[in-house]
Amino acid sequence: MNDLAGQTCEACRSDAPRVSDAEVAELKTEVPDWQPLTVDGEQRLRRVFKFKNFAEALAFTQRVGDLAEEADHHPALLTEWGKVTVDWWTHKIGGLHRNDFIMAAKTDRVYSS
Repeated sequence: MNDLAGQTCEACRSDAPRVSDAEVAELKTEVPDWQPLTVDGEQRLRRVFKFKNFAEALAFTQRVGDLAEEADHHPALLTEWGKVTVDWWTHKIGGLHRNDFIMAAKTDRVYSS
């Protein structure tokens, strides 16, 4: 499989297919710390990132926001003292697309840099 973090999101239309369960299992191997879950009937990817304090959490939130703006693909971000929860899913299709796994991998890269 190609390095997801090095890939670019493709434009997604409302009729784009969601990833299958088999594709989720395959793609998840590249983002093992992310958990698929269902929120309000829509499948998402979620990861909680830990930090020493609020300032570090807020700085990470800004970096993820910049990444999202660059890709024109936006997550749900919850910034708290010492942690940031990030949810990726594709709003247009109400579920998971390959783009969400790409962005999860890019988020992991931001965290480790």
